[in-house]
Amino acid sequence: MKPSPFDYHDPTTIDEALELLRRYGPEAKILAGGQSLIALMNFRLSAPAALIDLNRVAELSYLRQENGTLRFGSMLRQRTIEFSPVVLQRLPLLAEATRLVGHLPTRTRGTIGGSLAHADPAAEYPTVITALDGELVLRGSLGDRVVGAHDFFQGVMSTALGPDEILVEVRLAEAPPNSGCAFEEFSRRHGDFAIVAVAAMVVVDGARYRVARLAAAGVGPTPMRLRAAEEILEREGLSERAINDAATSAAEIVEPAGDLHASADFRRHLTRVLTRRALARATDRARGK
Repeated sequence: MKPSPFDYHDPTTIDEALELLRRYGPEAKILAGGQSLIALMNFRLSAPAALIDLNRVAELSYLRQENGTLRFGSMLRQRTIEFSPVVLQRLPLLAEATRLVGHLPTRTRGTIGGSLAHADPAAEYPTVITALDGELVLRGSLGDRVVGAHDFFQGVMSTALGPDEILVEVRLAEAPPNSGCAFEEFSRRHGDFAIVAVAAMVVVDGARYRVARLAAAGVGPTPMRLRAAEEILEREGLSERAINDAATSAAEIVEPAGDLHASADFRRHLTRVLTRRALARATDRARGK
């Protein structure tokens, strides 16, 4: 199928893109990698009056280290993140999750900002950002505002982005010392969106978990932070029992809906299994195994 007619613009600066957004208002759509938006337009599930293509806005494609934080321009390609030695060393959870995003052509065109702004509740990047308490910088007519991941994702493919705003930067704290991470997901085929996915990051201090961070995808309208499971780990200490208790808690607190891909009960079962796997791998890595 073909999309409905639309005006096309390819600005070279953020200011030009913002001016176009002001002109068209909510009738405009931002084009980043286009891996999701173009398909929606072709099926006429989305019919914007104007498409504002950010691919020529060079100032949005960067990776910077600053005071223990990695800052990603929203147009940075997923393939660049996948092969970045800085990301692999400083933010291994993001590196691991990136390898599970779609297929090679998807990651070659797809961007970190495009994935987050699309906000598919089963996607890898929103799950990582949620687990790690990431921050997103939104720029509009009134300037910049910084929004935490918990407030950014508001529903299925719905975010805190205003009609006159562009996601310009993603900020994630570097992995602390003595930390380990893992990203586990279950999908029907390699490259498909996850039926359920779990991101885990732990910091080990002797016989206890000093920090535990968990988030699940595919179990609700947004990625879900598994805070009750985190509290179990930080309270019970470093043990197989703590991991099992946290995994059981994760399955109890999620409220997934059933669909043609999986029943709600199966998604709960996957949440328990994948949480246990992710925590076991993250713990081994934190302990240097």
